[in-house]
Amino acid sequence: MIYYHTGEYISAQALLQDMQNDESVKYLTNCPEGFGQSTFYEANSSRGVIQMLEVFDRLSRKVSKCLGIAHAQLGNLVAIDGSLIDASLSMTWADYKSSSNKAKVHLGFDLNRSIPLKLYLTEGKGSERPFVSYILEPGQTGVIDRGYQDHERFDEWIDEGKHFVARLKNNTKWDVIDRLPFNKNGKVFFFAKVSLGDENHKMRHPVYLVGFHVRKKKFWVSTDRADLTAEQIAFIYSLRWEIEKLFSWWKRHLNVYHLILFFR
Repeated sequence: MIYYHTGEYISAQALLQDMQNDESVKYLTNCPEGFGQSTFYEANSSRGVIQMLEVFDRLSRKVSKCLGIAHAQLGNLVAIDGSLIDASLSMTWADYKSSSNKAKVHLGFDLNRSIPLKLYLTEGKGSERPFVSYILEPGQTGVIDRGYQDHERFDEWIDEGKHFVARLKNNTKWDVIDRLPFNKNGKVFFFAKVSLGDENHKMRHPVYLVGFHVRKKKFWVSTDRADLTAEQIAFIYSLRWEIEKLFSWWKRHLNVYHLILFFR
């Protein structure tokens, strides 16, 4: 599977032909005589998402040990987001619409090392919010967009020792507990400790709220971390764009559509 994608093959037949002539592949697969077509297709039919996720996890852990940390002073930062990927109509588990099937990738991206950290696959209609709890570990800070805003889950993460830097929807309500200092010559225009939510969805724990401008667009970002300045909170949220760049690169250059077609 890895050889298929790194070689950018367009068919299994082209892959097998090259593998027959590549001694390193024969060594790594412990198959010195090479693969026959029937052997390959039989093995491929019994392989699925579980095997792919196991390979992903092992490679991620191995690579992370070789990379430096870009923002060590800001803690262990993990951007979390989801993206749809086209699937074949025969993949009935990837239910989306009557005319198309799509799988949804839920991804945790290590912002300090710039590599994917954890990955889950669901049907296209799968909800994204629960996967923050699966991906985020105690001590880590999840960097998430406003689609993940959930005050009850915010409280649960705080109770579990998990942190977050989360963009809020524009209609979010809050009560100011304490206004905090910030650099008034920068992009930040608001910084305070607040009680987040209205009467029906109010958080149990106070959080820190930052308002800042980017190209005349207003952003409201909250976090439970008391050790960060307003400028650091805004900067951490800006790093979330890295996961969007990964999804774009993944689909455009790794041809993810063919990756999903391997699975039944």
